[in-house]
Amino acid sequence: MAVSRALRRLLRIRELEEEQGRLALESALGELHRLEHALVATIERKHRGRSLVLSTANTGQLTDRLAGLEETRSAGLHAAALEPRIDGMGIEVAGRRKEFLLKRVERRQAGTLIAETEAQEAIEDGRRGQQSLDDWYSSRLYRVGNSEGADAEPAVSTARGFAAQTNAVSPPAAEKEKCA
Repeated sequence: MAVSRALRRLLRIRELEEEQGRLALESALGELHRLEHALVATIERKHRGRSLVLSTANTGQLTDRLAGLEETRSAGLHAAALEPRIDGMGIEVAGRRKEFLLKRVERRQAGTLIAETEAQEAIEDGRRGQQSLDDWYSSRLYRVGNSEGADAEPAVSTARGFAAQTNAVSPPAAEKEKCA
């Protein structure tokens, strides 16, 4: 039972889907980080506007004070616009992360299936090899026995066949037969 080309193709498809999911997740995370950095810059801009208002309150420069107030107001509006986008992007990142992890699980399942099939094949090959060695050895013993003129029975390679031979009774088993 060789690993079919279809299973290998399935594994390759799962690998490609996982890679696409990883790239989509990284893209969404990049966008989320970009929005978060924009929010941090907006908050800093708001703080600069407030500090400009405070510094001009003592000097009496009306234009600088109005500029500081406008900077604070526009930064507040920009932050208010960014927060829902950040929340939405957070939800999208969570969804893409979930999809990516599902694709990773599917790929690992396909890989495990192929590995188990290959391991089973290796075990079967080992069994077939051992069986052919056992058959070769038993036929060799039979040929050696016949070439010497003895009426040798062919050697049996299985434990069940070995136990069935009359001279293969172990001493403890012979004692049990005597007691019975």
